[in-house]
Amino acid sequence: MDNQKKIIESVAFGGGCFWCTEAVFLILKGVITVTPGYAGGETINPTYEQVSSGKTGYAEVILVEYDPQVVSFEKLLEVFFESHDPTAINRQGNDVGTQYRSIILYVSAKQREEAENYIKKIVNLKKYSKPIITELVSLKTFYPAEEYHKEFYAKHPNEAYSESIIKPKVEKIIDKYPELLKKDKN
Repeated sequence: MDNQKKIIESVAFGGGCFWCTEAVFLILKGVITVTPGYAGGETINPTYEQVSSGKTGYAEVILVEYDPQVVSFEKLLEVFFESHDPTAINRQGNDVGTQYRSIILYVSAKQREEAENYIKKIVNLKKYSKPIITELVSLKTFYPAEEYHKEFYAKHPNEAYSESIIKPKVEKIIDKYPELLKKDKN
């Protein structure tokens, strides 16, 4: 038996509605858990209704725990930027408000540096015609979302939002990154 201790790292990503980002990251190998929730604000223990008002400063995010020996932080960044529009200010599609802003909440100086370098790389490649406005801030507090938000896409695949918004994002990542997918995409 291998005595090597498994290293688990975490990061929080906000790229619009957390139902979408959760569904995308759950299918990636090396991702251990994906928890939808709220980060980047000041209110103690905010509710979905409070965050949805756009007045708390929180963003809808996912907390991703991953095994860096299976999936690199850079690959997670690549999927994050590919799965949403990092040039849209406080919106993703029809979801509008500061709670839907593009944000990376890092947990280490190494992650901050890697994210800064990745953003510089895609800016230099002129991947986007508009400036990248993704916030890059330290993760101070994360509050898990209410239970009914967890695994929303898996539990409600036939709802209109799932069919029209979440499914195309998931399919885009499946098509573009087959090598990053878990064998069982549930």
